Order: sequence, then structure tokens, then C-alpha cells
Amino acid sequence: MLLLGIDIGTSSVKVAIIHAETQRLVAAAQYPEEESPIISVQTGWAEQSPEMWWEHMLLAFDKCKAQATFQPRDIASIGIAYQMHGLVLVDKEQQLVRHSIIWCDSRAVETGKRALEALGQDYCLSHLLNSPGNFTASKLAWVKENEPEVYTRTDKFMLPGDFIAMKLTSQITTTVSALSEGVFWDFKTNSISAPLMDYYGFSPELIPEIRPVFAEHGRVTAAVAQLTGLSEGTPVTYKAGDQPNNALSLNVLEPGEIAATAGTSGVIYGLSDQLVSDPQSRINTFAHVNDTEAQKRLGILLCINGTGSMNRWVRHNLAPGETYEQLNASAAKVAIGAAGLRVLPFGNGAERMLNNRIIGAQMGHIDLNIHQKEHIFRAVQEGIAYAFRYGLDIMRSNGLAPKVIRAGQANLFLSNLFLEAFVNSTGIPVELYENDGSTGAALGSGIGAKTYSSSTEAFQQLKPLQFIAPSLTDEYEPNYQDWLKLLKEQQ
Repeated sequence: MLLLGIDIGTSSVKVAIIHAETQRLVAAAQYPEEESPIISVQTGWAEQSPEMWWEHMLLAFDKCKAQATFQPRDIASIGIAYQMHGLVLVDKEQQLVRHSIIWCDSRAVETGKRALEALGQDYCLSHLLNSPGNFTASKLAWVKENEPEVYTRTDKFMLPGDFIAMKLTSQITTTVSALSEGVFWDFKTNSISAPLMDYYGFSPELIPEIRPVFAEHGRVTAAVAQLTGLSEGTPVTYKAGDQPNNALSLNVLEPGEIAATAGTSGVIYGLSDQLVSDPQSRINTFAHVNDTEAQKRLGILLCINGTGSMNRWVRHNLAPGETYEQLNASAAKVAIGAAGLRVLPFGNGAERMLNNRIIGAQMGHIDLNIHQKEHIFRAVQEGIAYAFRYGLDIMRSNGLAPKVIRAGQANLFLSNLFLEAFVNSTGIPVELYENDGSTGAALGSGIGAKTYSSSTEAFQQLKPLQFIAPSLTDEYEPNYQDWLKLLKEQQ
């Protein structure tokens, strides 16, 4: 029996096929190899075409089939992970009415601020556990206000994973976890937030049918079966945002456990059984994949928009043609601190942990007589690590006390330099796993289809590859304090 996992990322779509019994990877691929485009017609705006995600998913699946290691008809269930907070709108014929406004788009910041003032901070933090900010609900309100013709044509709003499930099955569903990440969910009443819906003037008809994360979300249609080779009727049995899914794939399911990623964005995601909210909404709380009314499991998320995107920008502009491995090797030749060069990696929209401000990516203390490309390469990775430390201190001030952080051996966590900077800046060891969002989604589908009796069974083969402990904190701390001083000058 095989399980299919699909991960709809900002940069690419990844697909994995897992053997259910052995949990062995049968095939995996991504499309495209280079980063997918982001449409940005104004500063702070960010859109992508959902049809592009669908096309890239099909192409990634074709690459898996070309490996000739499995038969598509043997896939028993499908799981979907997706970039969080995006807004997808379709009409009654399930046709898109506009591009998706994705997670790093900042246009709805002021819309969310007005909602916070109208609804009141006490209500938002105690019931929604977040400010409406520029999350999905506020993005939808922006469309309602600025594109009334588009809004009028809209039959349902979705998150990106809901759209891919719709393309596979022709059914539109969502989850409490998805609605909470869009800041539609009232955690006190365990229902859609009536005050928020009333304030924004949203009809309840816009909300898809709500189903559990681990449940059937439709079955593959005959047309899709013919297109892909999947068996008609194959169920989609799991949908989750990329960060809850990453936590699942690292077996982070209980209070106190912490996961991290450093892809296009950087995230620390910790679990709690308490209704935690930051007074300034610099970190955000959402329903985790295993959250229930009877047993609260809440994901507390710190997001840094400009991590891998900052590293990609430097590679593209300063080291064209070089691999990330070559860039890392160049950076490693430079001593800790990059000879005083400091980088603020905040050039990818409004940063929640900076109170939804856009300060842009910046380089400070440049010495034209000293600094070369390799200094910039190192300063970028150190700056990203320092941004994690800054955000982690916010999480600590809200009661989280992580003892170890689990991460997949991918993206920036492939860089030994970044790992060194991360553990010594934060003071917290890291456990690295062979992990991928698409494999986590595949195993999630097995839980949803009841192929596995529990998450424990689904992740029984998960073992750490490496444990990295801090050993150079005294060398990194003064450099972090100098970086922090530069950041505060922008605030």
C-alpha cells in the first residue's frame, strides 16, 4: 500500500510516495527545480497563480512516475501540506476569480489594524488568540473593499491546500486548523467568530464545509484519474498548513515540543495546551493538526518572512552560477562575526514579529576596505540566525521554554555554518531528521485513512540523524547584541 504526499510551497511543489508498511520513501520529486515566481505589482504585495501550483503538482508527480518505482493505482490515500495564510477565491463553477494573495503579502495590514480597533484587543487576543493582522480574513476583507466585482463573483474562499484538494476531488472543504490560521476561529466558543464575520460583513456561505484534519476531504474524480493514473475514488484524507505539517512530520504533537524550518521563510513552531496569545501579536497561535475540543493542542508560531529568500537573493545576485554548497564553503572561510558586517534579513514584506512593519533587508557597518562577497555570505546566515534568536526571545517571554528544537535536514539547515550560528545564538540544541513536508503529508494521509492506528505507529521509524549542541555561545553573543542594536535603530 502506498501513500501520496503533496507539499504546495512558495518556491516549488514537492511530491513523495511512501510505502505505508515500511514507511520507506518510494519516489520523490519537486517542480520547478528553481524558485517559482511571485507576482508583486506593488511594494509589499505578493501573489501566485493557484493554477500554477496545480500544474507544478502534476509535473512533480510525472517526475515521480518517470522513476518507475511504483504504480499510481497502488496509492491508497493522499495528504496535502500547503503554504499558510493564502487566500484563494473561486466562483460557483469552481473557477478562480483572481490570483491567490499569499502569506507574505502585506496589503491587508491596515485592514487588520482597523478590525483590531473595532473588535477590541481583549476579544481578539482571548478569543481569536491573534490580531486579525494581514491574515486570510483581512485579505478577504481587502478584496471586498477594493475589488467588489471579484468579491461578488466569489462563491467560496479557500486556503491553498483546499484548492489542490478541490482540483483532485471537485469537493471544497476546510478544517478548524485552516480557519484558525486565517483568524476566523473563536477558540472560546469553538466556532466561527461571529463578531469578526459581522464586522467584515462576510456571509457564512463563503466558508467551505468544515471537516477534521485527519478525515476524508473528497475522492479523486474520473477526470483526474485519467490525467494522473491514480485510481478513481482515491481519498484525500489529510490537509494541513506547512508549519503544522512540518511539526507532524517531526512527531511534534505534545505540549513543550518544538519544530523549526528555514526555507523561504523561517519558522519556530511550539506546542502548548494553553490558549496563549502575545499582547502585540508578534507570535501567533493556531489549532494544531491534533487539536480537539476535548484535548487542546495549539501551535505557537514565530515567522520570519525573509530567511531562505534572503539567502537566495544573495546567491542570485552575488554568486550567480554557484551552488548553495559553494556559497556555504565561501562563507565558512570567514571568522565568526563576519568582520563586523551585519545583515537584517527582513526584505520580504511586513514582519509580524516586528509589529507588522516593513523595514526591508539591510546591511550595516560595511567597510569597503575589508568586506568581500564571502563576508556577505556569512553575515546573511548569521543575520538569519540572529532573527531566530530575536523571535525566540519573544516566545520565551510568552512562557515557552524549549529544551531542544527538531528540524528537518533541508534548506538552511543543510548549512553547517547556519547550524552553528543558530544553536549558539539561541543557546538551544537542534536535533536534525531526514524530513520533508511531502513525506509528512503522505504519513498524515495514512493517519487520516486509518492505515495507521495512531501517530505513534505512523512515525515509529523516525530517528534523529544528528544532535548539535551549543559550544560557542560566548563568541556569538556579542555579535548578536551588535546586530540587535542595529535592528533597534530601525524601530
